Amino acid sequence: MDILQIVLLGVVASILYLILKDTNSSFAFFIILITGIIIFFAIIQQILIIFELIQNLGRNANIDGLYMETILKIIGIAYIAELGANLTKEAGLSAVAKNIELAGKVFIILLAVPIITAVVEAILNFLPSV
Repeated sequence: MDILQIVLLGVVASILYLILKDTNSSFAFFIILITGIIIFFAIIQQILIIFELIQNLGRNANIDGLYMETILKIIGIAYIAELGANLTKEAGLSAVAKNIELAGKVFIILLAVPIITAVVEAILNFLPSV
């Protein structure tokens, strides 16, 4: 599925949502949910290609695989949290969406601690000892 098809699917789903939201809000939300899932699965192959390219870049730069894996996990958490938050916002549950966003941020910080520690240690190693 190319970008034109994805945009067309999104526009058609949005129009259907606008038509149905007042008469059948449950079905309208279901349309948006299914559309989001279809788009996600349509782009998953491209996401995997991007992840592979990032891993190759890390290997070529002699960066520890653990750090590259952590960065990819952080990117994945960010996208998944955003998708979940957007779906719950669309359902009118903005408080739940904010909690999903907060949880995503906490997990990202938790995963980033080893990378931040390594960066700080590297900086300290470059500084002259007093």
